[in-house]
Amino acid sequence: MPSRLLVLSNGHGEDLIALRILEALREQQPDCQLTVMALVGLGQTYAAAEAAGWLQVVGPRRCLPSGGFSNQSLRGLLRDLRAGLPLLSLRQWRWVRHWGRAGHPVLAVGDLLPLLLAWSGGGPYGFVGTPKSDATWATPPPPGWGRPGLDDRYHRCKGSEWDPWEWALMRADPCRLVAVRDRLTARGLRNHGVAALAPGNPMMDGFQTEAVPIGLRHGRRLLLLPGSRLPEALGNLERLLEAALQVRVNGPLHLLLACGNQPTSAELAPLLSRAGFSSTCLSAEQGAIGARDSWRAGTIELHVGPGCFGRWAAWCELGLATAGTATEQLVGLGVPALSLPGPGPQFKPGFARRQSRLLGGAVLPCHTAAELARTATRWLDDAELRQRLGTMGRRRMGPAGGSQRLAKLITQHLLA
Repeated sequence: MPSRLLVLSNGHGEDLIALRILEALREQQPDCQLTVMALVGLGQTYAAAEAAGWLQVVGPRRCLPSGGFSNQSLRGLLRDLRAGLPLLSLRQWRWVRHWGRAGHPVLAVGDLLPLLLAWSGGGPYGFVGTPKSDATWATPPPPGWGRPGLDDRYHRCKGSEWDPWEWALMRADPCRLVAVRDRLTARGLRNHGVAALAPGNPMMDGFQTEAVPIGLRHGRRLLLLPGSRLPEALGNLERLLEAALQVRVNGPLHLLLACGNQPTSAELAPLLSRAGFSSTCLSAEQGAIGARDSWRAGTIELHVGPGCFGRWAAWCELGLATAGTATEQLVGLGVPALSLPGPGPQFKPGFARRQSRLLGGAVLPCHTAAELARTATRWLDDAELRQRLGTMGRRRMGPAGGSQRLAKLITQHLLA
C-alpha cells in the first residue's frame, strides 16, 4: 500500500475541504504520509496541521492579485499574468510531474486546474469536484437578477455543468476516483461515462451546536461574513455594515463578525469608527462568546471573532454575507443569508447570482445596502420564511459525514 498522498487544492474554500478530508484520512490511515500543495494563495488553512507535524505543505506558493478568481474577468487574468502566474504554474506542474513519475497518487480538490495538473503528473489520481453542481442551472435566477441565459441552455444541452474536456480527464485510465457534491451532479456525469460518486459534502463536517449564550439571547442576531481575502473583505464589510445599521428591530441587535486572523484589530478600527461604532471594554459575557473585540453604535453591538465562525453560525437567525464557502456552510446549517455583491475580485454580481441558484434561493443577493436592510427586516419578522429557506439550504448542502466517506473511498481507490 502506498504510504504517500499529494493533495492539490486551488482556493481558500478548497483548502478547507481538503483539510477536512485529510483529517478523516489521518484517522483511518495514520501511517500515510500526507502532503498538500496550495495552488492559490499561501495555504494558511493548513498552517496548524503543518505545525502539528502530521501534514506537509510543499511546492511554490504565491498570493496573486485576483485571489484565484482570474477566470471571472479579463482584468484579473492580466493582473495575475503580470504577477507571475505562468512561472508559478510551470513550477507547480514540474513538482506534480516529479511526484507522479514516482508512482505516488494525487488527489485533486477543486475544478479544472487541479484536475489537469493531477492528470499531467502521469500517475494515479482522484478528483473531488467542489464548485460545480447541476442544481445551479436547474434553478431559476433570483428575482430581479435576469433570466436564464446562453450558459443555462449550454449546460442543459450537455446535461451536466462539467464540460467535455473535464469529462475526458475524469474518464482517463489513471483517474481512479471522481466524487462530486450531490447526486444530481453525479448522475449527469455518469450519463457521460464518468463513474462519479456523491459520498457527501465535507463542507458540513466539523460543526458543533451549542446553546446561545445568555448575553446574546435578548435581541436579534446577525452573522456578518465579509470574506477572507484582503483588501476585498474590508470593502465588503463596509457595505454590509451600512446595511446592518439600517435594519429595524425591536430591542438590541447583535452583529457577530466572523473572520480569520485578518483583518486585524488595527485594520478594522478605522473602518468601524467611520461607520459610527465605538470600541467597548470586553465584559465577562462577551469573553465567553469568544469575541476578540467589541464595539457599539446605539443599541447595536458588534462582536469580532477570529476563528469563531464554526461556533457562531448556529447562534444566528440570519447571515449578511459576501463570502463563498462560509456562506454555503451557513445555509447548510439552516440559517438563510442575504448577500451584497461588489467590485470583486471574488464576490461580484455574477458570483452572487450563481451562489443563490446553487443554494436554491437560501441566500438572496441584493443590489444595494438599503435593499438588503429592508429584506433583512422583513425576514427577521417572518420565522416561517426563514425556516423554509433554511430547510432548502440543508437540502442543497447535504448532511455531515462526507469527509469520513471520502477518506474510505480514497483508501480503496488511491491507496489500495
